[in-house]
Amino acid sequence: MIGVVQCVVLDCPDAQVLARFYRALLGGEVDRADPRWSVDDDFSTLHLPDASVLAFQRVADHRPPRWPDSAHPQQFHLDIEVTDLDDALRQVVAEGGTELHRDEHGWIVCADPAGHPFCLLPGPGA
Repeated sequence: MIGVVQCVVLDCPDAQVLARFYRALLGGEVDRADPRWSVDDDFSTLHLPDASVLAFQRVADHRPPRWPDSAHPQQFHLDIEVTDLDDALRQVVAEGGTELHRDEHGWIVCADPAGHPFCLLPGPGA
């Protein structure tokens, strides 16, 4: 092993907007004091309840991926387990996300406000 994941960084047009979107989706604390990062208008962090960290970096000419267009690849995506798919989707849309696709397994592909795709998956008992 060479190292461990410190955080996952997502490029986006507005770091604060995306940090708040993922806080609403996953919980946690936006821009908590942490000596590893300096947060500002161009860089924001989200410390999740499980101690992992997502970070959001403003890119002036950000071009979102277009799922499932391979000419504009996903760049990354998260699989997010939920207890109620319909309720989770309502909350995602209320926070500025969009539904892109539902597949035959019951997964719902969504996009965050910057266009990054992520999947809502049914958890145990869902």
